[in-house]
Amino acid sequence: MFADYSLAELGSIFVMQGFAGLILFSVFVLMALGLAIIFGQMGVINMAHGEFMILGAYVTYFTSQFFLHFLPSLFNIYFFVAMILAFFASGALGMAVEWLMIRRLYKRPLDTLLATWGLSLILQQVYRSVFGPREVGVELPNWMMGSLALTDTIEVQINGLFVMGLTIAITIAVALLMYKSAWGKQVRAVVQNRVMAGAVGINTEQIDRNTFGLGCGIAGVAGSAFTMIGSTGPTSGQLYIVDTFLVVVFGGAQSLLGTIASAFTISQAQSTMEFFLSGSMAKVLTLLGVVIILMLRPQGLFVIKVRR
Repeated sequence: MFADYSLAELGSIFVMQGFAGLILFSVFVLMALGLAIIFGQMGVINMAHGEFMILGAYVTYFTSQFFLHFLPSLFNIYFFVAMILAFFASGALGMAVEWLMIRRLYKRPLDTLLATWGLSLILQQVYRSVFGPREVGVELPNWMMGSLALTDTIEVQINGLFVMGLTIAITIAVALLMYKSAWGKQVRAVVQNRVMAGAVGINTEQIDRNTFGLGCGIAGVAGSAFTMIGSTGPTSGQLYIVDTFLVVVFGGAQSLLGTIASAFTISQAQSTMEFFLSGSMAKVLTLLGVVIILMLRPQGLFVIKVRR
């Protein structure tokens, strides 16, 4: 297989595969950040997380169409507007779902799994009825098109670099929000001791609703990023939900650093193995590796230590 390539060509291929893995890593991180907040901080198994992501993708698509037809002179900046709209649309839907359904299911994780799985099927059918069954794709601004030549044989996509930059910015923002802000302290207080947090005046119900909305809003931003690397359809979110849960569980449910390390490990392993094997076999081997490691270390790569 490798006899037909020179050493330099093999090096270029592996670099390109590594860059493809970084793009996949970026999507995993954006998806997993929202899920880690919901699952790790609240104990809710949100099987509809992919549908919140796809809502953000649809918002991005329709925003691009609006700018293309009505504000063509501002088309180059539509993506930034779309990300904001996607965040608020998915976040608002998440807060509504928490108020209508999730708040009645706390401390019953299996019930949240079944309820959100049913919600995911409902949302898929709603998207199919409202937006149509066919997949759609966004038109990228000119400044996102093309690639940058690092060497004579290595090129990286500009939109991939943008997705990675967006991931870094959102990760830093979430870390500052959760660990440096007063609201983040309240969230961690509720996680560690809900009764005591309520006793000192923290509105635990509002914290739950805002936290769930934040996690879903980040999923919406992930949907915006997803439009640059794939087409959007009613069931597209289901392609990533299993991988996202793997990232969160493998990294440690309440660890932001663990989520990032886990996403990097899984995405790079999967991308590298896809060069040697088929895509389905790469997923199987990646899943098998994660399961073996979790058998040896069931708490995940990183564990948050709390005082009892």
